[in-house]
Amino acid sequence: MPDVPFDSAAARAEVLARIARAAQAAGRDPADVTLVAVSKQQPWEPVAQALAAGQTIFGENRVQEAQDRWADHRPGIELRLIGPLQTNKARDAVALFDVIETLDRERLAKVLADEIQAQGKAVRLYVQVNTGEEPQKAGVLPAEADAFIAQCRDTYGLEIEGLMCIPPADEPPSPHFALLAKIAKRNGLPILSMGMSADYEAAIQLGATHVRVGSAIFGARDYGTT
Repeated sequence: MPDVPFDSAAARAEVLARIARAAQAAGRDPADVTLVAVSKQQPWEPVAQALAAGQTIFGENRVQEAQDRWADHRPGIELRLIGPLQTNKARDAVALFDVIETLDRERLAKVLADEIQAQGKAVRLYVQVNTGEEPQKAGVLPAEADAFIAQCRDTYGLEIEGLMCIPPADEPPSPHFALLAKIAKRNGLPILSMGMSADYEAAIQLGATHVRVGSAIFGARDYGTT
């Protein structure tokens, strides 16, 4: 029997329904939770299915990959950078993305501030927090988050809109979501980008405003491709 093609439109509809149920269970308005479809390393066909179904907000990990994928499809799409950003890619990132979710160090803050001013583009910025303090993972450490947010605001004049985290894969995610929410609250940040395919319902319970869902919409990625 031939394989049945993965239906991204139907999968997206199921994710949206689960988002709504999770929000309602938490006493929240489902409209307050935004689905970011993580299209990184996906072939165009399933992405096009999601587009046709009405998805307009997409997350990408790499500047070059996003440039190649979205060059002919950019109008009407909100693009978010959810992968680490090298400073030498900051000019292209500011030009391409509407939101950069991975601001995590002073050098990057300075370069982004310069590029935003030079290009006259109001890119929305989130600070990535390494809630698990994993050495291999990007993000500012939780104990340094308050000072870094203040530095971004006061030294570089950046408007920080929210926070983002990726909990350790081998730990329960909820304590990390709770930690991110606590840091956001004391810094007056209304946006929490947290929760992925395996844990977005738990993230919604703890205040996520944006959930980044890839495989649950597009199917498993082929990491052998670039």
